[in-house]
Amino acid sequence: MTSANGSSTPPRFSRFSKAECVLVLITMVWGGTFLLVQHAMTVSGPMFFVGLRFAAAASIVALFSWRHLRQLTLFELKAGAFIGVAIMLGYGLQTVGLQTIPSSQSAFITALYVPFVPLLQWLVLGRRPGLMPSIGIMLAFTGLMLLSGPSGASLNFSPGEIATLISAIAIAAEIILISTYAGQVDVRRVTVVQLATTSVLSFLLVVPTGETIPDFSSTLLVTALGLGAASAAIQVAMNWAQKSVSPTRATLIYAGEPVWAGIVGRIAGERLPAIALIGAGLIVAAVIVSELKTKGKVVEVDAELERETQG
Repeated sequence: MTSANGSSTPPRFSRFSKAECVLVLITMVWGGTFLLVQHAMTVSGPMFFVGLRFAAAASIVALFSWRHLRQLTLFELKAGAFIGVAIMLGYGLQTVGLQTIPSSQSAFITALYVPFVPLLQWLVLGRRPGLMPSIGIMLAFTGLMLLSGPSGASLNFSPGEIATLISAIAIAAEIILISTYAGQVDVRRVTVVQLATTSVLSFLLVVPTGETIPDFSSTLLVTALGLGAASAAIQVAMNWAQKSVSPTRATLIYAGEPVWAGIVGRIAGERLPAIALIGAGLIVAAVIVSELKTKGKVVEVDAELERETQG
């Protein structure tokens, strides 16, 4: 972003701050995790793996933040717990879905959380979505039906698709909660709480879901630790970056995540049918359209960006 003292204002799309660059990087990493999680499902059940993954993530963040944990407040504890519940539902159900659907398909369905954000705000908070978010929602569901194949046209989704669809709603709730609490809490402390909450809740669900504790193997350990480190970095980066990046701009950056996942899946040999690729394209379009502003709101958005620049 430019200095408030500058005499000229550069084009909107040239204003890439350090926080936005970080979000681009974690989006690339995030896109590559789908295939790794799917591979991990060959040696572990979904809830145990999510618990192990986020236990590693919480431990990593706590190791670097332990001096700050003493100042943990009740408000931060509540914020981290709420976000942690959303993360557990999002990642847990997504992992369940990856047992039966391709990683690239999972990534594109997960991307529906973007148009779900305004929809969720409308249903829960009473904030009616504008024209562009409404168009984005329609594009998203059309894309979902095409991505799901012939069964999608009759809304006869597979269990894996349904689990992933619900996970997208949970991730939308996570985005809203992070944006709500950003700037009011210490990023490090809240990140530890939310990661630990996710881990504990996931482990508690191992028995009710009928999972068996897997034999420990190098594949399970390395994958859990690697994805745990990635999860830690992603959550810290999201909490830090969204203090200075508006939800709109952050969401537009996150739109690239399923594309990266699709590229990784393609390299690994996954092949989606042509109609599914059209559906995937509509979902990406929905992500972008959901965050576009009508002409009457452009001045308002530019004013918001200028306030961010001066802040």
